[in-house]
Amino acid sequence: MPAIDTVVIGAGHAGLAVSRLLTLEGRDHVVLDRGRVAESWRTARWDSLHLLTPNWMARLPGWAHAGPDADGFMSASQFVRYLERYAASFSAPVLAAVRVEEVSAVGDRYRVVTDCATWLTRHVVVATGPGGQPRVPAAVQGLDPDVHLTTSADYRNPRQLAEGGVLVVGASASGVQIADELAAAGREAVVAVGRHNRMPREYRGMDIYWWLERTGRTARTIDEVRDPAAARREPSLQLVGRRRHQSQSGQLDLGTLQARGVRLAGHLVGAEGHEVRFADDLVDSLGSADNRMHRFLDAVDRHIDQSGLTREVWAPERPRAVAAHGAPASLDLASAGITTVLLATGYRPSHPWLTLPITAADGSIRQHRGRTEAPGVYVVGQRFQHRRDSGMVDGARHDAAMVVSDLVGAARAAEARERREAVDELADELVDERLDDRLEGRAS
Repeated sequence: MPAIDTVVIGAGHAGLAVSRLLTLEGRDHVVLDRGRVAESWRTARWDSLHLLTPNWMARLPGWAHAGPDADGFMSASQFVRYLERYAASFSAPVLAAVRVEEVSAVGDRYRVVTDCATWLTRHVVVATGPGGQPRVPAAVQGLDPDVHLTTSADYRNPRQLAEGGVLVVGASASGVQIADELAAAGREAVVAVGRHNRMPREYRGMDIYWWLERTGRTARTIDEVRDPAAARREPSLQLVGRRRHQSQSGQLDLGTLQARGVRLAGHLVGAEGHEVRFADDLVDSLGSADNRMHRFLDAVDRHIDQSGLTREVWAPERPRAVAAHGAPASLDLASAGITTVLLATGYRPSHPWLTLPITAADGSIRQHRGRTEAPGVYVVGQRFQHRRDSGMVDGARHDAAMVVSDLVGAARAAEARERREAVDELADELVDERLDDRLEGRAS
């Protein structure tokens, strides 16, 4: 069983960020992935997907976007190449096509069992990302088997789906982007709208993420929020990765979907055969999302006034309210010509190979600033792990730095302790030898 200082599980942006910092510290480590570098961006994303964050936010330890379009948005395939170049820049020790089967404790070390080898290690860093398994709500349990049920993780493009209309469940970034693509392809679409976060792509001439960073929102820590559990369940922003010149204000929200002919309903509450039922909450969901959006934009306006930026930015122009007329209480899918229900309801944590007692009831890993209750086991890249941007490409670098700093400090302390123990053991052996010599001398 080969011994190694650290095993990093996951070769996405978070795992590579950790690997880069471990390399700088000279720590012996390996990065394991079930596929290749950025595997989920290769195999669990739809064809037209672009990052929600602009290119200038693709910052990683010792790495940043160097192309001409800093305000653009990388496609999934471009981002894969971006991470491949990053890994190559420091010869990241990635082992591809290695499936982790078990992580367990062995004394003060950990055994990482895979389908090709087993490692004995001091440290394990779980960097598999905030997702796991697509979340399938109980509301779809009663659907007729004739209705094609799929998830955003399996969706690639409209041609892949069965002929007919589509009910999209979920109105965060994935749901609105897929519904927009379906409508553009001439497909009938209905969106079941739950809790969502509406934001304009740009405000007063700057990308919304520029304002989120400028006002300190991305750096807000989990210790500063009233309900950490709710903060970690917060839906993604209702955005699409495209700029103003590519569409009207680069905007994509439920209002633009309505203009394309997409119908809106309340959140899905049940299904029986071909009939689905919706809650009477569309007005409330839209109103709550608008209230949260306007509170943030009010904060941006105050920041502009206080910082003397009024002449540097555009005049304020806010998205209009979305009309909530004609929302159905139920829908007969067969009569409506809907053959597919597509779930854009997010992911639930899943670590079936993790046998350590560090997971919560919902499957998430219990941690604080990346450190778990198991000494030497860390996590990076979770939603709101410590900062609001922890689950984003840009934010993982902060958590990676905290984790590696703690890991290296603990490792140095352990190494010093082992040296002291070795010295003490040698001293004991010398004492024993001298005592034996004295006893032999007396006997003679």
